[in-house]
Amino acid sequence: MSSSESIRAQIEGAIATYQDPYLGKDLIAAGAVKDVSFADGTARIQVVLGFPAASYRPRLGAALREAVSAVAGVEKVEVVINDQVIAHAAQKGVKRFDNIRNIIAVASGKGGVGKSTTSVNLALALAAEGAKCGILDADIYGPSQPRMLGVNGQPQSKDGKSMEPMMAHGLQTMSIGYLVDEETPMIWRGPMVTQALEQLLRDTNWRDLDYLVIDLPPGTGDTQLTLAQKIPVSAAVIVTTPQDIALIDARKAYKMFEKVSVPVLGVIENMSTHICSQCGHEEHIFGSGGGERMAEEYGIRFLGDLPLDMRIREGVDNGSPSVVAEPDGDIARAYREIALKVGAGLSVQAKDYSTRFPNIVIENS
Repeated sequence: MSSSESIRAQIEGAIATYQDPYLGKDLIAAGAVKDVSFADGTARIQVVLGFPAASYRPRLGAALREAVSAVAGVEKVEVVINDQVIAHAAQKGVKRFDNIRNIIAVASGKGGVGKSTTSVNLALALAAEGAKCGILDADIYGPSQPRMLGVNGQPQSKDGKSMEPMMAHGLQTMSIGYLVDEETPMIWRGPMVTQALEQLLRDTNWRDLDYLVIDLPPGTGDTQLTLAQKIPVSAAVIVTTPQDIALIDARKAYKMFEKVSVPVLGVIENMSTHICSQCGHEEHIFGSGGGERMAEEYGIRFLGDLPLDMRIREGVDNGSPSVVAEPDGDIARAYREIALKVGAGLSVQAKDYSTRFPNIVIENS
């Protein structure tokens, strides 16, 4: 082995000492290091992450430069980091969308735990990290995304058959709330609800999305069954609060996805703690550690916790969720950390190669 090849091997060994906090393994093992070269004292490293990571790339670059600089003979380290979101496998037998690479379902099993607020901030956080993202409000009876996103009006149709997504804070969005008055109750039976959900999804001209976040209604009924049987879902995320009564239904949501072969990326614990705005006292109003215990019980990832904070509530009430209202604030950083874990968790799931296979056409000649 030449001196240059020996140093290159040492460089790869140095890279392998860095454990990526989002992938849960080193970059060599994760297949993220696409090229390593060494010449004239300069080490060049090319990394391609399978998830959007705008806020993480500077930290990762600094960590790799520090690790590789310790290799004898290396005088300079050049690191190029890109990300590329690809399509991941969904349920067998469910037709994929050409213009949506991955669908992520956000569920709770129970209402009142802040699932819709978490869904919209997760979608915005993925977009802030560099993804092309959209959100579908799947709650036909109680749509909330138009108010949370501050969007009014109805979607346009260029052909009388399909709808253009409504844009909000850089997100492509769709909700039944755009088509009916906010105060009009949807007095529909199950089949009408599921048909409406399918139409909202399939008749919207989504444009080249890396992720479509679907904000599911509470429960494990018709809407969830339709999602499992007819919509290609790459993965799901469970939202809960720490209290036992919420965790009971969160476990049901997990079991539902398990039965329909949709992988669950992890658990988000909302309203985890409250810090008094007057005195700074921290109190676990709904208990503590419930989300972590559930994640440990099922062998899935604890994606993070979020506080019970007035700013989160005010943001969605005013149509300006925390991630866009205070993009550099502590709450936005918490959502972006969760988004990084969600993106990274999905990136190591099975890939979808269906679009790479050629179509075979038999012609009579």
